[in-house]
Formats: sequence, C-alpha cells, structure tokens
Amino acid sequence: MKDKKWDLAALASIPLIMTLGNSMLIPVLPQISRELHISSFQVSLLITLYGLMAILMIPVAGYLSDRFGRKKIIMPSLIIAAAGGAVCIAAAWFTKGITAYWIIMGGRVLQGIGAAGAFPIVLPFVGDLFKDEKQVSKSLGLIETSNTFGKVLSPILGAYLGLLLWYAPFISIPVLCIISFLLVLFLVKEPERDREQQGLKDFMSGIAAILREHGRWLYAIFAIGGICMFVTFGVLFYLSETLEGKYSIHGVMKGLVLAIPLALLCLASYGSGKIIGQNKPRMKWIGCGGMFLVTAAMVITVFGSGLYWLVGLLSAGGIGIGIALPCMDALITEGIDQKNRGTITSLYSSMRFIGVALGPPVVSLLMSRGPWLLFGTMAAVSAAGGVLILLAVKPGEKKQGGSGQSEKKQFRLPLSMPQRAR
Repeated sequence: MKDKKWDLAALASIPLIMTLGNSMLIPVLPQISRELHISSFQVSLLITLYGLMAILMIPVAGYLSDRFGRKKIIMPSLIIAAAGGAVCIAAAWFTKGITAYWIIMGGRVLQGIGAAGAFPIVLPFVGDLFKDEKQVSKSLGLIETSNTFGKVLSPILGAYLGLLLWYAPFISIPVLCIISFLLVLFLVKEPERDREQQGLKDFMSGIAAILREHGRWLYAIFAIGGICMFVTFGVLFYLSETLEGKYSIHGVMKGLVLAIPLALLCLASYGSGKIIGQNKPRMKWIGCGGMFLVTAAMVITVFGSGLYWLVGLLSAGGIGIGIALPCMDALITEGIDQKNRGTITSLYSSMRFIGVALGPPVVSLLMSRGPWLLFGTMAAVSAAGGVLILLAVKPGEKKQGGSGQSEKKQFRLPLSMPQRAR
C-alpha cells in the first residue's frame, strides 16, 4: 500500500470535502432559517435536495466510470460541485429572503450532481488500485474515516464560519473542491483495466442479472448503508436544533458538542477498517454488532434527560455506525467484479444518499411528536439493519482445490458479469 499512499491520500480528500460541503450547513441551518425567513422544514430541504440529486445521478456516474474510467468522471464532478457552491454564494450576496432560498436550492442541485460523480466513485476506485483484499479493507477503512472526519470537522468549522457570515460555509465549497481537483489531477494514477465497450442495453441486462442472482446480499447491504446515513443525519439535525433551542448553545461551542459523537464515529470507522482485514465472517458479525449497538443507544436515550445523557447515548450510536459502515463498504467492494464495481457500488451509494436526504426532514416532523416516537423510529430502523445483516449475509464454506483442506468460512459474492450479458 506504500506505493499507493499518495493516490489514496488524494482520493481520501474527496469524501472529506464532499462531507464538509453538506454537513457544514447543519449547525447553521437555524441561522439560515432566520436569515431567509423560512421554516425549519424548508431549511432541512437544503440537505434533502442535495441528497435527492445525488440519488438520481449516482447510477449514471457509476455506469460512466465503469465504461470510461473513474478519474474521467471524478474530475468534472468536482468542478460541477464547485460551481454549485458559487451559485449559492451569488444568491446570498445579491438577493435575500425567499428568492435567495430558491436560488440556493438551485446551487444545491448542482452540488448534488457533482457529489454523485465524486465520493461514490472513490469506493470502486480503491478496489481497482489494490488487488489484495486486506489492503482493500484497510484502504476502505481509511476512506470511511476520511468521510467521518469530515463529519467531525464540519460542525466546528460550519459553526465558526456561521459566526463570521451566515453563508460563509457556502464560500468554502468551491475552494475545497478545487484543492481536491488538483490533488486528483496530479497524484492519482488510474490503473489500466479492460473496459468492454458494450451497449447500455446489454450492460443494464447484465446488472439486472447480477441483482436477480445475488440480490439477497446486495439489497441488504444497500439498505444498511441507507439506514446508517438516515440515523446519522437525523440525529445531527435533532442535536443541532436541541442544542440551540433547549440548551441555548450557539456558535463554536455548539459545533464542538456536535463533533463529539462524530469524532467517536470516526475513530470507530478507523478501528473497524483495521480489525476486519479480509475476514468476511468477521465483517458480518462486527457490522451486526454495530447496528444493534445503535439500536440499544436509541432505546436507552428516551429513559434519561439532560445534555450529558443525550450526547453520551448519541455518541454510543455513532460508535455503532462507525463500526458497521467499513464492514459494509468492504463486503460490497471486494465481492464485485472490477468491470461492474462502479455501477453496483453506485447503487449502494445511492441508498446512503437516500438516508442523508430523509434524515433531517423526517426528524423535523417527528420532533414535535415527542422523544418516544422519534427515537423509537431510529431504534426500529437500526434493529432492521442488524437483522438484515444477521439473516441475509451468509458465510459459506470454500475448499481449496486438491489440497484437501478447507479455507476459513467466508462471505462470497461471486458477482462477475454473466456470460450471456457480456
């Protein structure tokens, strides 16, 4: 992995920057709501629209990256994301009120399109760079850590920038995207690989065949990725609103409190990526344990009160999500044939963005119904994720030919393209 460390560092900048571009807004959403004279639900749509556009465009980006190359899709996507940030800045600078809101929403559309061709393509790119499964798992752990580190940094940085100017978080987005663009341009070398120039119809029929044959494992992992992001962004939105509305905590102090569960999520991601290695049964059981830890944390939260209790339990939930995500990343990336890796992992990324999109508005609607319904919903979806891992991810025996010895049990996803679709 040493000879690829600069490639990996440049690729790790992408989830960091894409996360900052979205999550930095969370601590300033109440401030944006006041400045633009819009409701809590309306301001939550700034997060939702970004996710929805990514959901729509990620499969397209995945297909294009499989056909034309990862780097050729990532680089223009970073420019589109930067342009979206510029539109948001112009809206805040030249207009105000509801007019500014709708133009900013347009900028968020561009940002979502750019995000679709950036972070989701990193996962298959890492799979292309490394042939050894242990290196892939460790590298994906670092990518997930970079993603979660962005979540840790974003509330602190977003809250600080919000003190300077309510739309300052938007100003940072083009700058960060250009930095990442230059890093990828000069440091990342895409490995040579065979890209068959098959038609879209044949390609789609092949993907459909894969999903029909191996959907049990894949759909479960897709759903778990979405659940993790739903809980993460829903909890962040709830905590941001509660810190400001109930505890009168504002500015950088608010950002620091928001960063506590995210920092633990980040550390858990790093540790999980190192522990799982290439042991697929271990990925299953660690991921399952992570989801049930989230479930327990959400249930226990409703039985106490006070800021320390709330932050402590939400931090435990963050640890559970941090444990589970690298396991899901590794299972889906290592189990997919290279020529289809971009498209299948893009579907997984789409589900994660569905979680991002649904979290804030669902929580904004549930907050008025009381903590039992809010955290009960979070616990239920987390438990569903744990059950999916338990029932749908099945290790199997694989014997070495001619040796008479069995390898360790491992989860297998033999996802090469069926011959009839090639």
